[in-house]
Amino acid sequence: MTDPTRLPADGLFVGRARTSAASHPLVVTVRDGEVIDITSSAAPTVRDLCELKDPADYLRSAKGKAIGALADIAANSFEANRDAAKPILLSPVDLQAVKASGVTFVVSLLERVIEEQARGSAEKADAIRADIASLIGHDLSKLKPGSPEAMEIKAKLISRGAWSQYLEVGIGPDAEIFTKCQPMASVGFGADVGLHPVSTWNNPEPEIAMIADSSGRIVGATLGNDVNLRDVEGRSAL
Repeated sequence: MTDPTRLPADGLFVGRARTSAASHPLVVTVRDGEVIDITSSAAPTVRDLCELKDPADYLRSAKGKAIGALADIAANSFEANRDAAKPILLSPVDLQAVKASGVTFVVSLLERVIEEQARGSAEKADAIRADIASLIGHDLSKLKPGSPEAMEIKAKLISRGAWSQYLEVGIGPDAEIFTKCQPMASVGFGADVGLHPVSTWNNPEPEIAMIADSSGRIVGATLGNDVNLRDVEGRSAL
């Protein structure tokens, strides 16, 4: 991220930044390695930009003012050594809530089941992982949720006492949508993420997040880090 040459040359980028000179977050884009403030009455927030008829076209032609080099601003965004007088990057979304839809990856699904069965114990996880894999295998990509085959696997797991609400989400008939983050609550590149001190087993979850407008139209994508406390989640049905 601190190397702007890693960004695709043909990409269109939008984000948010904070500067000491402005009393509000800035809507920004990147051009030739420079971060450009394009905040305007037409798009005062990223949410407003996404609601435009053609956000990409607006972003491509929007006039603005450079606030610094991307490499410098990204480097200053690390909370441990940032200079408050210089610009930093913020979360790229503002007034949009962050939602999740079901379980997207088989590995993720199986790990949730393992967490639940292990009750937060990392030591038990390997044995439980092998046991569940022997029942359902590792490749569920061709399994249709709610299908007779899925229900057969469900019956096997119930008989072994290994059925889980996570598998219900993954191979059951009902879609599940839930809120991961309220509007204005996500943090940006380089920001510290607070972890509860009771957790000793936690990890990041890098994911691709779709950016959508209020009608559900997908207008872009970003990277998201769904940090979790695996031991705490393993003790909870949430």
